[in-house]
Amino acid sequence: MMRDPTKFAELFATSESLLTHDELFALWRRHHVLMVERQIGSKTGTGGSAGATYLRTTLDKRFYPELWDLRSYL
Repeated sequence: MMRDPTKFAELFATSESLLTHDELFALWRRHHVLMVERQIGSKTGTGGSAGATYLRTTLDKRFYPELWDLRSYL
């Protein structure tokens, strides 16, 4: 599919859309961490979490890691 995007146009567009979703959500996460730090600093977060410290651990998470890995494979 990645080697011939025109042959698999619909599938290629879908995978690109999923990566865009993942990228935009990662951006939202980064903004959310900054907002939390601005609002509560290093205090405990909602539900007893470690707040911004915990949120920072989520910044590298991906919804579709296989699609990201495919980029390196090609």
